Amino acid sequence: MMSKIQIDSEGAAETRQRLFRLTLGAVGVVYGDIGTSPLYTMQTVLAEPGIRPEAVNVLGGLSLMFWALIIVVTVKYMLFILRADNKGEGGIMALMALAQRSVRGVPRLPALIAVLAIFGAALMYGDGVITPSLSVLSAVEGLEVAAPALKEWVVPITMLVILGLFWLQRHGTAKIGAVFGPICVLWFLSIAALGLYAIVQHPQVLVAVNPVYAVRFFAHNHAVGFFALGAVVLTVTGTEALYADMGHFGKRAIRTAWLGFVLPALLLNYFGQGALVLSDPKAAANPFYLLVPQPLLYPMIALATMATVIASQAVISGAFSMTREAIQLGYLPRMPVVHTSHEMAGQIFMPWVNRALLLLILGAVLGFRHSSNLAAAYGIAVTGTMVITTLLALIVARYHWKWNLLQVFAVGALFLTVDVAFCSANLIKVEHGGWFPLALGLIIFVMMSTWRRGRELVVREIKHGGLALLPFIQNVTEHPPLRVPGTAIFLTADINAVPHALLHNLKHNKVLHERNVLLTVAILETPVAEPDERIKLTRLTPASEDFYVLELHFGFAENPNIPRALAQCPAAGLLFDMMDTTFFLSRETVVANARRPGMALWRDKLFAFMQRNALPATAFFQIPGNRLIELGAQVEI
Repeated sequence: MMSKIQIDSEGAAETRQRLFRLTLGAVGVVYGDIGTSPLYTMQTVLAEPGIRPEAVNVLGGLSLMFWALIIVVTVKYMLFILRADNKGEGGIMALMALAQRSVRGVPRLPALIAVLAIFGAALMYGDGVITPSLSVLSAVEGLEVAAPALKEWVVPITMLVILGLFWLQRHGTAKIGAVFGPICVLWFLSIAALGLYAIVQHPQVLVAVNPVYAVRFFAHNHAVGFFALGAVVLTVTGTEALYADMGHFGKRAIRTAWLGFVLPALLLNYFGQGALVLSDPKAAANPFYLLVPQPLLYPMIALATMATVIASQAVISGAFSMTREAIQLGYLPRMPVVHTSHEMAGQIFMPWVNRALLLLILGAVLGFRHSSNLAAAYGIAVTGTMVITTLLALIVARYHWKWNLLQVFAVGALFLTVDVAFCSANLIKVEHGGWFPLALGLIIFVMMSTWRRGRELVVREIKHGGLALLPFIQNVTEHPPLRVPGTAIFLTADINAVPHALLHNLKHNKVLHERNVLLTVAILETPVAEPDERIKLTRLTPASEDFYVLELHFGFAENPNIPRALAQCPAAGLLFDMMDTTFFLSRETVVANARRPGMALWRDKLFAFMQRNALPATAFFQIPGNRLIELGAQVEI
């Protein structure tokens, strides 16, 4: 009995240690963006045209910020959106797969879900460029306070810092979180202490928790007050990355970090800034730094610099997760994926995405050159994604969780009212820099939709020109060709048609292997395939025991490894000797043809370019090169 109690105790202690590590990592990776918003949010709200630092505006703006954190982050994301996980994976692509799985059989709704999700994902990539650019640039600009002579070096130093940040990505979010976590803990403790000190001096600021003050803010400022929401939204930027990073740390660690540490620290600092401005309206020029005692000003600038650099990490790791999911679901070309953790399967590094983000962010820094220029672009992309995330989650609630219409409308009315208000208030930013993330989002939307449609056209053409499988097998049985020892595996997307590689092998080499397996890989709408759904083996007619159809199923959060899956096939009745097995693959060369129906010619050419630069299927499926024969095929679309 004592040994069992001891084992249970050790297991519980290990679980707590693991939760602590993940929570610390979440503080460092997930909450960097939202955690640094006190640097500029209150200052930006009170700097809006027509908003003066008087009591009605200070308390009203503070009330809006408080309820934004409660409604958007705590209620919507922590309690509602994080519940919409797809077997542990989060982010808009995982949500799309869950929503589509929930509405099977409902006409036109799956297509609408796909369009919404692709557009939302594209906007997130735009925000993923703006957030690091603004965060790092504003951090480095803080050095001008300590050393004005460095003003001309702000952009070069910013670029060096960004290069260092992206170099760190290859070490994985777990190791990055272990480094960034303690720094962010110190950051949150510091801003909480500064805010608490100011609140003790002027406790009347706490009345701002009453939403009546938010109503008075709008009544006092009219239209100007509504457009000030474009600044208030800075309070909640980073929440979409929070959802996308769920696969990295798990919802329990993310919720624990928010409710137990991050939210109290943020509220204390915001209310502290409000207390300071109430006592001294001139402090509205920079309420964050004016909270800091003079002897601690330079150390705080250094800590803020590190914290704002860390803020970029949430969107970067979120972009990795979202891209991997988009590839598996068929919306982006295949790219290399590197796993960086043995504990959390969702912790990955994608070299191509890392390089693309790096180049775009460096371009944004060079183009805008100052954080005030980038600030106009901040928020417009993420608020659009927030609206789409709410819509998809409501579909999941209705069709997957089986909520009644009254529940869906009630929850939707609350969240969409807030989301649409934030999004509308940000629309005035379009001509002042907001066009940049929208343009990036539009480009990525075109690429994702083109890849998806192009793959559908390629499969259609292959099916159109293929031979039916069963009549072919019957003909081979009646007129047997020369047989050679071993097993041939033919990768195909259509198990009802003869693979082109098999036809080419028979036509040119005049031989057929003793055992032939038609292999297809299917990606499920769940992140991980269950053991009993991984393999589906079909023997094609008793008279043709040398022909098999093998279907391998992988989740969208898995890396498809065909050799490893084949090692599990003996349990299904088929044994593979890899030294006696040859893989045959038909590599399609896509040719754009304006006379064929499908896409516009320029989209055909874009798809052909993307396919030429995609990671080969053999590398993506981890097929050994010394067991592979590739045969070319030309496909016109």
